[in-house]
Parts: sequence; C-alpha cells; structure tokens
Amino acid sequence: MVEGRIRKVSGPLVIAEGMREANLFDVVRVGPDRLIGEIIEMHGDCASIQVYEETAGLGRGDAVVSTGAPLSVELGPGLLSNIFDGIQRPLEAMRARVGANLVRGVDEPALGREQRWHFEAVKQPGDVVGPGDIYGTVQENDVIQHKIMASPRTRGTIVELRSGDYRITDRIGRIRLEDGSIADIPLMQRWPVRVARPCRQKLPPVEPMITGQRTVDTLFPIAKGGTACVPGPFGSGKTVVQHQLAKWSDVDLVVYIGCGERGNEMTDVLREFPELVDPKSGKSLMKRTVLIANTSDMPVAAREASIYTGITIAEYFRDMGYSVAVIADSTSRWAEALREMSGRLEEMPGEEGYPAYLTSRLAQFYERAGKVVCLGGDERIGTLSAIGAVSPQGGDISEPVTQATLRIVKVFWGLDSSLAYRRHFPAINWLNSYSLYRDRLSDWFTGHVSGDWNALVGRCLRVLQEEADLQEIVRLVGMDALSPDDRIKLDVAQSIREDFLQQNAFLDVDCYTSLEKQHGMLRLIFHYADEALRAVRAGVEAERVCTAPAHEKIARAKTVPEDRWEREFAEIAAGITGEMDRLIEQAGEERV
Repeated sequence: MVEGRIRKVSGPLVIAEGMREANLFDVVRVGPDRLIGEIIEMHGDCASIQVYEETAGLGRGDAVVSTGAPLSVELGPGLLSNIFDGIQRPLEAMRARVGANLVRGVDEPALGREQRWHFEAVKQPGDVVGPGDIYGTVQENDVIQHKIMASPRTRGTIVELRSGDYRITDRIGRIRLEDGSIADIPLMQRWPVRVARPCRQKLPPVEPMITGQRTVDTLFPIAKGGTACVPGPFGSGKTVVQHQLAKWSDVDLVVYIGCGERGNEMTDVLREFPELVDPKSGKSLMKRTVLIANTSDMPVAAREASIYTGITIAEYFRDMGYSVAVIADSTSRWAEALREMSGRLEEMPGEEGYPAYLTSRLAQFYERAGKVVCLGGDERIGTLSAIGAVSPQGGDISEPVTQATLRIVKVFWGLDSSLAYRRHFPAINWLNSYSLYRDRLSDWFTGHVSGDWNALVGRCLRVLQEEADLQEIVRLVGMDALSPDDRIKLDVAQSIREDFLQQNAFLDVDCYTSLEKQHGMLRLIFHYADEALRAVRAGVEAERVCTAPAHEKIARAKTVPEDRWEREFAEIAAGITGEMDRLIEQAGEERV
C-alpha cells in the first residue's frame, strides 16, 4: 500500500507527493473522507489524480492512499434493472443507506451482497476450461439468462462445481490453474474499465440494427456492431431519438449512459423505462436495461469514468453472445471534462482548448464496438453497437468534437433545428446525413425484405435531392416556372417527408414501423408518383393531380396497424390508379 500527501488541489485535480511506488491508473483514496480518485499522470514521486467526487475541504498534507488496483467494475448477476453512477456505485442502495442527498466518500459495492441467485452448472468436475467458457447460468430475470463465464485470463481444470443458491461473493466451485494452484470460482468477476475485453475474432457487421424509425432503417441504417453519432443543437431532439432507439431497437440489452446530462432527462428515463413494454418480451423495458447516471451537477471528472464503465458492462454481456446497444448522451460533455482536466494539467491545448489527444480518446471508445466471435469453447457471436450524441455549440458541426467523431463513426444522423421547430420527428436532415453501412447491408435487405428495396431507397434519396434543387428555382422565379413533371416531383417529395419520414412518437401505431410496412409505404408513394406522371403526360393539369384525394389516403397509410397494412395498402393503390384513370378520362373529354 502506497501512501502520499496532497501537495496541491485544483478543482477535480489533486497533486500528491510520495507516490513513487504507485502505478498509472491506480485507484486512490483521497483525504479524510477517502474520496475516490484515479492516477492519470506520474512525474517522479508526484502523482496527478482526477477525483471523482467533490474536492471542497481537501487541504495540503492530507493523506492519499493507493489501492494498488486499476478502476474496475463488478460484473455478475444484479447488473440489469439497476442504476449506477459513473464509478458503478448503485444509486438506489446508496439512497437507502444515506438518504436522498448523497454524501462524499460513500463506498457501496456495485452488486448487492445479500441477494441469492440460483446457479445451474453446465460444467462438471474434471472439465478443462479456458477464457470465456461458461460454467453455468443464472436466470437473472424472466427476460435475460445470465451466463457465468470464466475470466478471459483463466485457464485450468474444474475441481469442484455445484448448482445451488449463492450470494454474489460465495464460492460456487474451485479450479486448478495451469500453475497448479487452486482458485475459487465466484459468481462475480472484475474487469478494469480502460482495458477492452478480448474476443477471438472481429467480424464485419452485415446485419442491420432494426429500430422501427423509418428515417434510420430506410435511409441511414446502422449495422449491429456498428457506430453512429447524433449531433444537433439544443432542442433538436437528440435525447428523444436516443430514447426511441433504446426502446425499439432489436437488441437484447441496452446500456444507457447519461454523461453529464441534466437531471430531469435522466429522471425521464427512470420514469418511462419501467412503464414501457419491451415489444420482444412483453415485459418491462428495464429488465434488459442498465443505466449509468452521471448528471451535470456531479463532479466533472466522473464523466470519463461513466463512459468507460458503460462500455465495459456492455462488453461483458456481448461476451455472453448477446446483441448490446450502448447509448451515450452526450460525448460532448465528456470532451468538456477532458478539456478541463487538460487545462488544469497545463497541457498544450489543441483546437478550441480541447486536448490534442481528443480524437484518440473518442476512438478508444468507439473501437470497442463491433461484431465478434466470443471467447469460449462454444460458438457465440456477440455484437456491441455504440451510438453517441454530440452537442455542438449553436449546432455548429465544424467544432472539434463533432469533426473528431465523424472521422471515427460510420453513421451520421445530423439533426436540424428547423425541422425540430416544425415538429418534424425525428429531425434528421436527409441532405447531410449518411450511412457507410448501406452498401454492406444491401444484400440483407434484398434477401430479408424485398428484392426492390435498394432501388426504392435510391429513388427516395434522389427525389429528396431533386426537391432541394427545385426549391432553389421556386424561391427565385416561383412555382409557375416549373414543368408539370417537376411539380409532381415536388409533390412526391412532400409526401416522402411528411407521410414517410415524419413519425409520431406518441402514437402507438406510428412510433414503430416494421421493415415490411416501411417497404409497403415506399411502394405506395412511388406507385402514386408513377400514376401522377402518367396523368400529367396524358394532359391532366398538375394542379388537379396534386389536389386529388389520393394524398389524404397516403397520409393515413402510416396509421394503418401492422396486421392490416397489406390489404389496405393494396386498396389504396387500386384507388390511386382508378383516380388517375378518371382524371385522364375527364381531361380527354374536356379537350373534345
């Protein structure tokens, strides 16, 4: 145990001397209240420590004690349905212990020590196990089966293993390691948060993460195991988009990280998620969710810890063979914490005062996403998808955090405040957003949805781009300067924007749309486009086509329930054809 003395206190940064024997990234206890901190720099016998709690009251000469271990998380049954702070202290247990107003220096184990879990062994004494092999299972709740795995650093022969009811720290068995020593097998394992959990092999992501959000699934899809960012100004709906992704994405588990978020937004998550029903299981959404709450009034240094804590917990469930989504809101506030710590360390600043290593820190987070072959004797495929919100000041995406993120992630959902003010949800701007997974996922969509999926999506994007070009002409010389064909293009683009891309998050039938129904809606819109062009080329005035009742039918199509859309869409398409036939017939009679 290494003990030093405080030499300097500067906000969340503490400089301690007499720490020559300590190691970089060791966890330390600071001052009489034993505040939790982490060594981030070493200069001779002086250690620079970022403290994850309020440092008011610390003084020169106060003791600093190193634990000799890096910042680690506890991994085992009890993680799900729980809410932790940035350093994995369980907030509910802490509230029960010290009240609603948390005090400094409270040390509460992340996983409850009294609850018993029923362990079912799948291995037997004499079995040889290696990294990632499954000892047995614990049914953590009626949604998720928790797999008790050998640590990535364990290899040996099982001496003893018994099914039964155990506490998290009880010995469920023993193993003879390769060096001949005997070690206990617990239900829980620890892992340092800054070290990525190993896997056997990384695979290219080739399956989409289906979200039920039409703009995302159709135009800018993300793959399972992919990375995405959601930048946008204040009030453009970043948090709402991330809530929708957490609720509806077809993943097994969600780790939601509130990194520097306002307290009321985390409160909304806590209130909504237990009441929401998971569409896959019919149970509460919280049963497959882990919440990491680091609000804006908590110490700024803990934002970095919350990011690493969340991604490490997600990797643990990925190693069981589950699909996991990590949603971080927002990485900009993590970057602000890095900027503050860098300034207090008197490092040479980069652009806009951010540290020069900003991009590498962001990359270390996003590169832990992916589709992997998990460690272990059985063939397990796990995926970890990372989605981060970015909050550029004033919506300026040219600022360093957004640009550094865009160089790393493969999907960019650019939020637009003008769309948000028009109540267009999700406010994803279709002209500057992109997905680099679209070509890779095209074969999946063709094989699982429809052979013409890619053609329809390509046509949709072309129409939206042509609308932007035509709007420039309209602003200059007016609508009358457009040809009938161009008038129809504008009409179809409006239908795509208002009837397809816009969704009502408060309407049960519209907040989630299956891929099959999304495809049906696109086919319906382009059926109208083809019929409208046929009508204007047959002599029907564009104005009469654009004001036909078909528009109202297409607008109502998104509210058709999932079990009736095929029949009703066919009726709407037949009605559109009949309507255009009547208009063509009337135009012919008028010419005669």
